[in-house]
Order: sequence, then structure tokens, then C-alpha cells
Amino acid sequence: MSNKKPFQHDRDRPWIFRTYAGHSTAAASNALYRDNLSKGQTGLSVAFDLPTQTGYDSDHVLARGEVGKVGVPISHLGDMRQLFDKIPLEQMNTSMTINATAAWLLALYIAAADEQGADRAKLTGTVQNDIIKEYLSRGTYVFPPNPSLRLITDIISYTYRELPKWNPTNVCSYHLQEAGATPVQELAFALATAIAVLDGVKASGQVPDAEFATVVGRISFFVNAGVRFVTEIAKMRAFVDLWDEICLTRYGVEDAKMRRFRYGVQVNSLGLTEQQPENNVYRILIEMLAVTLSKDARARAVQLPAWNEALGLPRPWDQQWSLRAQQILAFETDLLEYEDLFTGSHVMQAKVDELKTQAREELAQIEKMGGAVAAIETAYMKEALVMSNAARFARIETGEMTVIGVNKQVETAASPLGTGDEAIMVVPPHVEADQIANLNAWRAARDDAAVKAAIDALRTAAKEGRNIMEPSIVCAKAGVTTGEWGEVLRGVFGEFRAPTGVGKAPRNDVSGLDDLRAQVDAVSAQLGRRLKFLVGKPGLDGHSNGAEQIAVRARDCGMDIVYDGIRLTPEQIVADAIDGKVHVIGLSILSGSHVPLVEDVMARLKAAGRLDVPVVVGGIIPPEDEASLKAAGVSGVYTPKDFDLNKIMGEIVGLAGENATPKG
Repeated sequence: MSNKKPFQHDRDRPWIFRTYAGHSTAAASNALYRDNLSKGQTGLSVAFDLPTQTGYDSDHVLARGEVGKVGVPISHLGDMRQLFDKIPLEQMNTSMTINATAAWLLALYIAAADEQGADRAKLTGTVQNDIIKEYLSRGTYVFPPNPSLRLITDIISYTYRELPKWNPTNVCSYHLQEAGATPVQELAFALATAIAVLDGVKASGQVPDAEFATVVGRISFFVNAGVRFVTEIAKMRAFVDLWDEICLTRYGVEDAKMRRFRYGVQVNSLGLTEQQPENNVYRILIEMLAVTLSKDARARAVQLPAWNEALGLPRPWDQQWSLRAQQILAFETDLLEYEDLFTGSHVMQAKVDELKTQAREELAQIEKMGGAVAAIETAYMKEALVMSNAARFARIETGEMTVIGVNKQVETAASPLGTGDEAIMVVPPHVEADQIANLNAWRAARDDAAVKAAIDALRTAAKEGRNIMEPSIVCAKAGVTTGEWGEVLRGVFGEFRAPTGVGKAPRNDVSGLDDLRAQVDAVSAQLGRRLKFLVGKPGLDGHSNGAEQIAVRARDCGMDIVYDGIRLTPEQIVADAIDGKVHVIGLSILSGSHVPLVEDVMARLKAAGRLDVPVVVGGIIPPEDEASLKAAGVSGVYTPKDFDLNKIMGEIVGLAGENATPKG
């Protein structure tokens, strides 16, 4: 531009525009990707379905109802090939939100790129590959912490040599904030995770000391940004400073370029409301400003949720609306022409310093415990998140925290948006059967001897502690399936159930619950024993925040709680309910698989002659599905609009009171 000033310059290159997408089938997702790219999206962000994320084939019992719901099912190389059909991977920047099975999905991606004739050294993109936050918030973990860190190390050690432009881990604080983390917890827990990863790589001996700085330089982050955007800007600037400090002082990285805090972002989904969902457009825009306004702490890639994600799966038009917000900010405004807007601001610097001081204190506490893995195994971090989220819920309930359309300005005119049969995307019911048929055809057509040899080599590498990436790529090319890969490593490493973060003892301060506690005592007296409430999460949905808050509030109200965490079959839940003689069952399902899973639970209760036990269900449940669930015998349905936990508790106590005849 003409007449340049010291604070103004030619326009910077914008961040990568992404949309987190994937659903139904590889073919349908490929069509969606190509359509989004034609609209100006500059990178891909792949959402995988839950069976893929947890290492199961689509025909596994735990996959029932989950296939294609929250992402695309990828069972084998044929699916990956179809997913990226006519998309040149050598030219594409691809982010894959995958963790426990990251090595496998990366192996499939490399195999597909090889088929395209791509140069592996030119492949750019990211695998999230952050298992620690899965134990804390998202729930797609499979293996125990130490083997999981070993798999992360294998990916990092492989990619820095073979895929030098690839980001092998995306330390993810996004889901920590979704689980209720404060800004300080988000900073400290994410940085503790990065330290655990890098310490593990260093200890593995797979990377020579002279090349370790290169590995540090490939570590990236994936963050969240909430609506309190001034604090969020300060948080991002604190991340930049603290990461630079850790890289220099802990790992001796002298090249400032290798110490850069490189991050992508999806802004907050936790704060999106079912009530007056059109207001979410403004929330999303404000949150985007938090990660773009400050040049010194600007995101490298941004993906925005859609305005109606609290209602269900967004349509292509909804995703386009979010993409256009990014493009208008980047191309129509003058934001990218200026140096950092906050340099020299004493207000901003004071907030940054405050966050840094508190984050260092939290990091020191985690370090004293033995690091992030120890803080997982002792449930320290999980319990902290559960309590932070409980405090957040309480502030909304009391009105201390304002949420427009929820606890303030609830009056509204009828909205022309989000109504009708096509207001959200619905995965067709035939998708699961079609995917299973595809999987069976794939198994029938492959070379069984080659599959067996590849699986045996993978198992041997895992047992001997060798890097599993090359054996995994060989498996991909031989036709091994996602479930077979997962089964091998489950056999070698074992499986893990993370702490729930929900303790047995009620919190010390139960003020405001006196009436509910009295109701629980009265119904318990009628029942002849303490009112017992089972909170269950059937299927593969690992988003346990809502279930945890229901369990915590029920516990604090004086109920006897049964909550065994995530990933249970309907059979297990019904058996636990009958064996434990519970009075009410609560099911939490946020993956869209509520109808088949709940119907399965109800059928099993009927077969056991225990339809007298009332069942309530919570999740992102459209009105037509609510009607189906109630027709199946469900006593109550709760969605994100039902934020008053005490009201929910009162209704659960009422259901138990209706059946106040002891069952022995």
C-alpha cells in the first residue's frame, strides 16, 4: 500500500479457513469437502465417527447406532481412498481430529497419498494425537496412559523424518474448556500435556539430541475461545509467552522460530444455546475476534461451529454461513494490515501477567505430582474440571452469569430460522447397514494371507517396543480394518477406564439444596432405603460433561449414585440397574444415537420385567425424536435448554416417589 506507516503494512496472509466436517459415508463427506473447497475453504478438518475414533469396525456391538453420526466412518483404505477422491493430498492441508487411533488413521492417509503418487515430504496437515485430554473431557481414549504416550511418541518420531511438514500432535485445550476449564486450567493443563509428550519423546531415544529442537518446532496446539473475549485474548498471549519460556528453559531450544506457539482453533460450542439459537451467530463472531485481533497471538487455522449446533448436525448452508464470517473478517476489514493492536496496553499486559502467574502455579502443582499422567491417574485434573463446570452451571442457574435467551431476555419473536423438517441434517437410517455391507465386501475381497502377515508384524512391533508407523502403513495397504488394528493393540496394551471425577461424598457447601434434600429423604423413607439413581452413557459417546453434572447434583441432593463413566452397552446398563436395585435410570447420549440405544435399553427392561423403573434421557434430541422416545416408554427427555438442574432433580425425585413401593 502507499504511504506506509510503521504500524501499518501490506496485508498479511490470512489464517487457514476450515470447517469441521464429516458425516454418513466417505462418499457423502467427499462431496461436502469438495463443495466447501469450492466456496473458498482453504483446508480440510475431518470429523470421524465414534467407532473409527475408538478403534472399532462398524459392525461391533458398541458401534450400534453410532455409525456415521458425529463424523465419517473409515473402516479401511477403501474408505480413506473414497474420502479424498479428486482431492490432491500433496496440495491439501488436512487436519484430522483423531487421538487413540491417530497412528492408524495417519497410516491410512499416507497409504491413500501414496496411491495418488504424492511426495510424503510435501504432505501438510495435523493429527490431533492428544490422548491426555481424552481422559479428561472427550472420552475417545482406548489404551492406558503410558502405552498411549508411546503411540504419540511413535508418530512424532516417524513424521519429523518422513513427513517433515506434518504437525504430529495438536495439544488440545479446546475440549478442556468444553468440560468447564477456567482460562488458568486451560493454560496449565494443556502445557502440562505438551511437557509430558516432549519428555516422552526425549526419553524414548528415537530422536537424536541434535534434532530435538526440530521436533519441538512441529508441536502445535488446538485451543478454544469463549465469549469473554478480552480474557481470551489475554489467554492466547499468555500461551505464547509461556510456551516460549518452556521451550527455552526446559528444552534449551535457542531458535526463536522453533519456539513459536502455533495453534488452530474452534471457538466455543459449550456456550451455544438451544434457546434463541440465532443469537449464536454473534457469540461465534465475538469468539473469533479473540483469536484473530492480536497479531502476535493470532491463530494459524480457524474453524467455526454453526449457529444451530445445539439443535443437531448443521447443514452445508449453516457451515457456509460460518465460513463467510471468517472470509469477511479476513478480506473485507483492514485487520490484517496492522501490527499487534495490544502492544503497549497496560490493561492487556496486566491480565496476561495475572494468567501467567496463576498458570505457573498450577503447572508447578502438576509437576510436583509427577506430571500430567500422574494427574490423570489420581483424577486430580478430572475432578478439578468437574468442579469448575459445576460452578459454571451454578452461576447460570442463579443468574450470576448472564446467558441471553436462557436466563435473561428470554422473550422472543418466532424465528424463521431452524424450523421445519430440514432445519438440521439427519443421517439416513440406512447408512449403518450400507457401511457394514461395504465392510463385509472389503473383507471378502482382500488377500487373507497378506492381512495375517501384516497383523502379525504389527503385533510383534508393538510387543517389542518398535515404532508402529511403518507396520501400520503395511497393514493399511494389505486391507486391515480399523477394528482389526484396534484389536491387535488392545491385546498388547490392554484397555483403560479413566476416573469419572465424580466422588461419592457430597461437596461441603450444599446451600440452596435444602428443599431437594428434604424431598429425597422423604421419598427414601417411603422406599425403605436411599433413593438410588443410575446415570448411564450407552454407546461410544464420550462427552460426559452433562452426565457428570447430573450425577454430582444428584449426589449433593442426597441420592445414592451409580455412575460408571462412558462406553457402556445397553445390556450392561440394564444389568447394573437390576443388580443395583436402582429406582430411576438416566441416560446421556450426545452423539445422535439416542433412538436406537434407548429403544434397546427399554426392550431389555421389558424383557426383564422391570418397566416399572422409570427412564429419563438427556442429549441433543430433536422434537420428533423426543416423541419417539416417549412412545418407547421414556418418562422424561432433557435437552440443552434444560439448564435448571434443581428442576431436573425435583422431577427425578417425583418419578421415584410414584413408584415408592420397595422392590426388596
